[in-house]
Amino acid sequence: MTTWSMPPTAGFAPRRADWRFLFEHPAHPIALAFGCGLAPKGAGTVGTLFGWLVFALLQPWLSDWQWALVLVLSFGVGWWACTRSAQALRQSDPSAIVWDEVLGIWVVLWLVTPTDGLGQVAAVGLFRLFDIAKPGPVAWADGVFKARAGEAIGARQGLGILLDDLVAALCALLVIALWRLS
Repeated sequence: MTTWSMPPTAGFAPRRADWRFLFEHPAHPIALAFGCGLAPKGAGTVGTLFGWLVFALLQPWLSDWQWALVLVLSFGVGWWACTRSAQALRQSDPSAIVWDEVLGIWVVLWLVTPTDGLGQVAAVGLFRLFDIAKPGPVAWADGVFKARAGEAIGARQGLGILLDDLVAALCALLVIALWRLS
């Protein structure tokens, strides 16, 4: 049976993502941000930088309504892709899955635009800080949907993969908003 039709069962050893894995299922290139998640170190940062690059390329062509639509669709497709890829890797939040970083940085950059290059660097830095350090609400969001021992990986875990980065994005936006008000 192929990986397309059979989700892994809890209890099997975790699998490592590699280039072969990337092309086994249509969900994997999305979840791994087209290979960014295969970076040997700092996959989340590589995914964030990829998201920043894509944002910079699309920003001149998309209105706010179009960005909102892109974000909603990216959330839905990302939820599916992250769920399927986590199942195939047999981990509730594998480090190779970086679509959450792409989506998170898109939210931050969309909401701080217009801003200059320094403002974008600060936004990216704050987002990464909250995503890596996972203070308070980010840590809560990171743990709330993790699979328990013996629990099969499903849509809850796919949502959890996205949730902590969206909370990190909101925390970064809160700091930026407070900084702009001062």
